[in-house]
Amino acid sequence: MQRDKAYVIKHYKKSLDWINNLRGLSEEQWRTPIAPGKWSVAEVIGHLPPWDMFVLNHRIPFLLTDERLPKGPDVAHLNTMAAKKSREQAMEETLNDFISTRRQLLQTIQQWTNEQWQHSFKIGQSEMTIIDYFVGLINHDLHHFSQIQNVIHV
Repeated sequence: MQRDKAYVIKHYKKSLDWINNLRGLSEEQWRTPIAPGKWSVAEVIGHLPPWDMFVLNHRIPFLLTDERLPKGPDVAHLNTMAAKKSREQAMEETLNDFISTRRQLLQTIQQWTNEQWQHSFKIGQSEMTIIDYFVGLINHDLHHFSQIQNVIHV
């Protein structure tokens, strides 16, 4: 499968549709754990917007420069806070948070040229292209979407 700008854009557009389809879930389905002792569907979806915001605010401004990337957040803390928030808020609010941040991310990356997608940068000691970075983010989405599908059968 070709991994390029079109692949990334297509995934982000499809992710918006996929999330919108979750609006038909019952409250029980929404609060169902993806596996025993694991997060609920709500918590899994709820942890994605903070990461999109992190990418928007702390990665994208630096990806096309030669500046060093800022240190990432404490993963466990960010995920814990996001899961807590999604346990406390209504499904509609969590879904709207996802859609809002994902649209912002999509609008930003759609503006990049094909050449910009090939720009290399470093995270720690690892060098990668912007396309590689976003393919990694897509794989994270797909992992979680698959977990949810296995539980709610959408």
